[in-house]
Amino acid sequence: MKPKSFAGMRCSIAGALELIGDRWALLVIRDLSLGLSRYDDLRASTGIPAATLAARLKHLTAAGVVERVRYQQRPPRDEYRLTAKGRDLWKVSVALREWGDRWNATGFGAPTVETVDRDTGRPLVLALVDAETGQAVPLDRIRLRPGPGADEAVRRFLDPAAGANR
Repeated sequence: MKPKSFAGMRCSIAGALELIGDRWALLVIRDLSLGLSRYDDLRASTGIPAATLAARLKHLTAAGVVERVRYQQRPPRDEYRLTAKGRDLWKVSVALREWGDRWNATGFGAPTVETVDRDTGRPLVLALVDAETGQAVPLDRIRLRPGPGADEAVRRFLDPAAGANR
């Protein structure tokens, strides 16, 4: 059964999910962000079926998330690299990993990877920061407001005056 398309929804999360495709695509993006670039290495790392990997790479390339680069002429061989658009998805994979670590999503009881400061070795976590000051903002101070692309339904849902602010 083919999943319902999110195309046309006024939701950036739905649009991103439509563009990324599926869970295999996120694992491919994860591995590309870790430095893998060759088809066989991506297959070995994820255990993804060959036809599925080929389809995901084609989809991600068409979406501008991945680029295919020739590294050998004879025989012709290509590798895959994240574009700037694809590199921006790194934060998504870190957020998913942090959530999975916190809630033991693997069932193995301990994280397999940690994000640390290269100089100090201290653990790092994703945070929402004030765009002007660069300071982390505590969760209890965060709220959503309608953006420039919001339709009337979103404006009503997020209107602080109506008390629906989340």
